[in-house]
Amino acid sequence: MTVTQGGSRLLAVADKLLEQHQRFLEEACRLRGCLTGELRIGAARCSNRQTVRTLLTELYSRFPELEVRLDRGPSSCVLSGIRNGYLDAGFYVEPNEDQSDLTTVELSRFNVYLAGAPEYAGHVRDGDLTGLQDVPCICPPDRSCYGRMAETFFEERNFHPRRIINVDDEVVARTLIADGVGIGVIHAPLPPDERIVVLSEVRNSVRIVFGYLAERAEDPVIGVIRQILGCVEQKPEPQRAAGKCGTLPRLVRKTA
Repeated sequence: MTVTQGGSRLLAVADKLLEQHQRFLEEACRLRGCLTGELRIGAARCSNRQTVRTLLTELYSRFPELEVRLDRGPSSCVLSGIRNGYLDAGFYVEPNEDQSDLTTVELSRFNVYLAGAPEYAGHVRDGDLTGLQDVPCICPPDRSCYGRMAETFFEERNFHPRRIINVDDEVVARTLIADGVGIGVIHAPLPPDERIVVLSEVRNSVRIVFGYLAERAEDPVIGVIRQILGCVEQKPEPQRAAGKCGTLPRLVRKTA
């Protein structure tokens, strides 16, 4: 048996196709596990900087063909960005609202306090804050997660400060509080300050989470991020409730 003239031409074409197929398989093996494209991650200002830094470093080193973009902003903006598809995932403070459309993984917890200079502690009687209504209150803007927490806290206690100073930077707010400018809302993870005392607890055990749309649970890039963050093994313990009034260093419990 011999190959016909037409068969010889087909054989040459088949040899080329097999060679191209082999190159395709080799390239596929080389790219296996490699992520490409653009990844957009949101990070609220309260997010742990070291955690975000570790994630970005690992993504850049392990997946050089992946373009990573980090967007900073309030937790509310991170949440809306995830839901409208602008962000792939993000770090934010868990809100008091339905999140059934999201999958979240807890990263850490902290407490939120109403604090002031030591001389203001004497104005608080059995949790009653009315003696402080004439003192300026340093609060985050209403649109921020801390601002909404403060607003709910004030309404529950029928506390209406006559003057509110909106400051969207906790370091600045702490400085103003320590200098005696007024009382203010702060959260625990920042370094304690002997010039600041806790006047009341605003909210206990606030969660910082990493979240993404539940429908993207099988997305390879989401799986990689979870692996880097060690989310599966990470199970932070809830913080104990703090007392109503005392020095900040005694009430702050460090989180890992």
